[in-house]
Amino acid sequence: MTVETTPAVRLTILIGEDDQWQHRPLYDEIVRRAHAAGLAGASVFRGVEGYGANNNIHTTRILSLSEDLPIAIMIVDREPLVREFVVGLREMRIEGSITLEPVEVVMLTPPDAG
Repeated sequence: MTVETTPAVRLTILIGEDDQWQHRPLYDEIVRRAHAAGLAGASVFRGVEGYGANNNIHTTRILSLSEDLPIAIMIVDREPLVREFVVGLREMRIEGSITLEPVEVVMLTPPDAG
């Protein structure tokens, strides 16, 4: 099996589960925009505990605080495409954190059956 790597960028957007964009979940709108922009893929992860700028801890362990859990949206693609996508997110006035990190995409190719 051969291994090929390609340089890319991982975009991570950290928001709250209750964050909205035009009466819909913000994470849903971000994923739809990533899809429309032709990015390679997007995944949404729901956290079990966290806190942000308001310093309130949100957790699944305490029933009364189990709302507005942390959400992480991860998108990996070529750097120019991701940076262009981030510029398009400005109108949404996201109050969470956005990070860009260099990564390598690993593509495994099976050996020739010859």
